[in-house]
Amino acid sequence: MTTRGSRSEKVRRIFQQFDFNRDGGLNREEMSALVVAVNPRVKFSDEQISAILDEVFRTYGDFIDGEKGLTYDGLLRTYDDGAGDVDRDFEALALEMKTDDDNEAASSLALEEASTSSVLERASSAGPQKSHRTAAWAASPNHGIIFDDTWKLVDDLEILIKRLKSKQTKDGKPKGENFDVYSDPGWSRELGPSSEIDKRIIWEESGHDYGVFVKELGALRSRADGSRSREEAFDGHMALGRVLYDQQLFKESLVCFKRACELQPTDVRPHFRAGNCYYVIGQHSEAKSEFISALDAAEAGGNQWSYLLPQIHVNLGISLEGEGMVISACEHYREAAILCPTHFRALKLLGSALFGVGEYKAAIKALEEAIYMKNDYADAHCDLASALHAIGDDENAIKEFQKAIDLKPGHVDALYNLGGLYMDMGRYQRASEVYTRVLGVWPNHWRAQLNKAVSLLGAGETEEAKRALKEALKMTNRIELYDAISHMKQLQKKKLKGNGNGNGNGNDDSFVVVEPSKFKTVSERTTLRHDLATALDIRSFQRTTRLIRCDVDLLKKEMNENETPLTYSGTGFPEKSIRKAALESVLRRLLGFLKPETFVGSVKEINLKILTVLDESESGRVDLGMFFAILAPICGGSPEKRKRVAFDSLLWRPINEQQGATKGQIKRVDALHYIKLLRLVYIPSQGTSELLEIHGGTDDSMVSFTEFVAMFDDSDWGFGILSTLLKLEISDRNRHGKQSCSVCRYPIIGSRFKEMKSGFSLCGQCYSEGKVPMSYKLDEYRFKEYVKESDAMKDKCMWFSLQKSSSGGATTNL
Repeated sequence: MTTRGSRSEKVRRIFQQFDFNRDGGLNREEMSALVVAVNPRVKFSDEQISAILDEVFRTYGDFIDGEKGLTYDGLLRTYDDGAGDVDRDFEALALEMKTDDDNEAASSLALEEASTSSVLERASSAGPQKSHRTAAWAASPNHGIIFDDTWKLVDDLEILIKRLKSKQTKDGKPKGENFDVYSDPGWSRELGPSSEIDKRIIWEESGHDYGVFVKELGALRSRADGSRSREEAFDGHMALGRVLYDQQLFKESLVCFKRACELQPTDVRPHFRAGNCYYVIGQHSEAKSEFISALDAAEAGGNQWSYLLPQIHVNLGISLEGEGMVISACEHYREAAILCPTHFRALKLLGSALFGVGEYKAAIKALEEAIYMKNDYADAHCDLASALHAIGDDENAIKEFQKAIDLKPGHVDALYNLGGLYMDMGRYQRASEVYTRVLGVWPNHWRAQLNKAVSLLGAGETEEAKRALKEALKMTNRIELYDAISHMKQLQKKKLKGNGNGNGNGNDDSFVVVEPSKFKTVSERTTLRHDLATALDIRSFQRTTRLIRCDVDLLKKEMNENETPLTYSGTGFPEKSIRKAALESVLRRLLGFLKPETFVGSVKEINLKILTVLDESESGRVDLGMFFAILAPICGGSPEKRKRVAFDSLLWRPINEQQGATKGQIKRVDALHYIKLLRLVYIPSQGTSELLEIHGGTDDSMVSFTEFVAMFDDSDWGFGILSTLLKLEISDRNRHGKQSCSVCRYPIIGSRFKEMKSGFSLCGQCYSEGKVPMSYKLDEYRFKEYVKESDAMKDKCMWFSLQKSSSGGATTNL
């Protein structure tokens, strides 16, 4: 990683290369030459160059020295703010690091430049010799130490930290944790450089030594509070906070920054740094609040803080992601990229967030732009690969994963996801090798261990797969492992018996797919094959999003308690529509019981399945009433209540509210449009062709709730599938003892479908797909559904009773 010293020296060399008149500044002509030289592949127009220079000279106005232009410190600040990549630009210009003699001369030049800048003179008024006693930030303009007494506080604090560190080191602490294997968080720790934490220091906070340190630190804070002026007290607390933050004493630095916020509430810096502290210690909601305060202060301060806005937006976005609010985070990453077009981290974070909510094409575009600006960005390559895989471009996805691994050989995310890609492609041996590499970096990664076992099984190495599963069991006791073991045992039994093909190495050749007309049911209570396929798909969505745990009454509460302003779409009709980011906040209230990472997955599925239908024009806005009506049938609650809330959601829409509120009726055309959208979302294979015809209807008649229910329950073109979905909700966790599916060999969970003539059993998934064992070829298959195994036992007992009665009757006749 480039050190701060070598980084600043590279910037100095770039500065000197383009300071043609050697006046200690880069004027517009010199800056123009720099921009063009470091972007050789970009064809800039004069207007583009002018716009870039206007933005630089406006944003970094504090570093402009009259007609001379941007000073060296100003250029360094642009790189620190993420406006460019120092290493890339240095290589693009084919420059070399200077010798020690050259560095001496450069230092003299820097002092001359500093003397010409009133801003730098003010920052260095505390004495140039003191700027070398602590971090580089202390002598930087606007963000450094101003008062002499603050230096004394910093010196005393550094002594306290050294004392604490020496005592804890004797006891084997503090410990360092290597974060090189994880993805770059991409966020701005400081107002200047956005750097990665390579080593995290873990302080022991429960010991006596730490308690003494905190007590002595409190005395330093009291000294800062006792300063001669409010400005000096602010300077003291900010400096203490910065030193503590650099030493990763985040909780203590937070106290200092919060006190600085009280002293100068309208200053951006303490809010920003307090937000960083909150984020590091895992309090994402508090971090978000501080970044919002920083954003408000920056926007109110005019151009003074404009150069900080991109970083504030980035960190606010990351805090929102920490709460699971990925769509909201996207808006801030976009804003950061607009304010600073060369902010490659903002573009990478935008691409990753878009991927997280299923916007794959937009994600690919943002990630490719980030990589264009910084080609050695391993995390961007990794996320680009995942997005390419999501759209089916697997070959290019493998190349991008490999680039990420070449750049960072221990990149767990890239290795693990590459293993999953190989599994999806059926390249099981290669997948097992990649998962082995994951375990080499992260030995306790139980998912990698489990996937290694599955991939070995797919490659036909059963014994190796067993050993891998045993290792996984040592790491965790999750139910997935036991199901995998049971599956493996079934396959082993099948291999020993022979499966009719003689290979015994998989399932692909052990079954046939039967046409739907050959599947019959022995009673009306047995679910039809095509109905089960549809219901299973809806049930999968319901479980993935956890909407079944959201009581449908909460939708009604949202409509009653929250005001939604009217908007007018292209049709000219009023709508209660909101932006997707605002809709995400509504979903967070409805699914408040979910952890952030689980909530992100829910939003992704809702976006892919529902929002893409409701926002067909890609305006970014969604009709809230129609959205609630679409959600209602799959939320928790009785079927009657779900239908009632769906009807009320339609009644709440302005198109019905004006005419039907007093009568409790909605327009028939609106009801028909809703049912068509409902089927388009949940049953996309049926009934979508008439949607436009219905939408363009002119029938102004009204329907009551009773009539609406009749339309809703229609099995042919309504949403009659709800009855099958309700059965799945009740029974799809039922287990059937040792019964396993004759096709997939997994233990049967949910309904068991028994073929009454041959006696084999299928799980719901194989039944819905029409799969039957190769060894049972019949002209017609007759199935009976057993929701619980006790039902099967009753049938069995009844069969024995009938056999006994039949046998007894025959004896009497004799």
